[in-house]
Amino acid sequence: MWKAWAMAAAFVGAVLFAILAIEPSAPRPAPVGPVEVFTDCVDCPEMAQIPAGVFRMGAERGRRAALMVRLGLAQSERKDVSIDYAFAVSRNEITFFQWDACVAAGGCNGYMPPDEGWGRGDLPVIHVSWEDAQAYARWLSEQTGYAYRLLSEAEWEYVARAGSQTAYFWGDDASHQSANYGEPDCPPCTGRVEGADRWMNTAPVGQFEANAFSLFDTTGNVYEWVQDCHVDPLPREPADGGAHEAAACEARVMRGGAWYSDPARVSSTYRAYNSPDHRDRVIGFRVARALD
Repeated sequence: MWKAWAMAAAFVGAVLFAILAIEPSAPRPAPVGPVEVFTDCVDCPEMAQIPAGVFRMGAERGRRAALMVRLGLAQSERKDVSIDYAFAVSRNEITFFQWDACVAAGGCNGYMPPDEGWGRGDLPVIHVSWEDAQAYARWLSEQTGYAYRLLSEAEWEYVARAGSQTAYFWGDDASHQSANYGEPDCPPCTGRVEGADRWMNTAPVGQFEANAFSLFDTTGNVYEWVQDCHVDPLPREPADGGAHEAAACEARVMRGGAWYSDPARVSSTYRAYNSPDHRDRVIGFRVARALD
């Protein structure tokens, strides 16, 4: 009798393993190939051309929730998103050099964000609010004749994943060989120098490997403002890559984590938010624009 029970237990275990190992009916990501890059002006950010595609956005809240979904006992908090257009995204987070060029040309409301004594140049600009990021995008648009903007939250996760379905674009295990982030636990929320991550605070952009879309630092370094008004949980709509907006928006979404974040907060799915006028030493942004 015990052999029969053992065989039954082994069978159930195998079934559960299969359920946990397989992502049910996940959309097939678009193939990722060579990405073309360009710039629209001397002081403009370098842009990568991102192809159209589909992906599954978001993450379940904990292992129990994931198991319930995979057993068909709960609705997934993830959503399938179809981005049926190509667009361009800045390869790097906007730098102090690029922000200061905007100010020198009479843009960005003349605001000179402090650098905490860490330096400017190729370091990502910090102490910029969502409203400041909008001012920079307007200036770029005026300079180039193209409509620059922030990414939507869906676009951001799509380009950060770059065809992956893992926690980070390189896999499920965080690594200081691949990104600038903090200690294993937060608090105390501090930077960490380890492996290829030689910076206790912000790192110059482009110091780690690019993802398959040729983008740098989508994991860590600084949080990146996106266009969306924050809502919790992740909204089911829009599912076409557009931003979620609201008539009265008290908080805007930030993505990607920062130099002081723990590994969970620098994953491709982690969501944070703040008021649109908030400035902080851990927040920056990158930009996007449509392709003709």
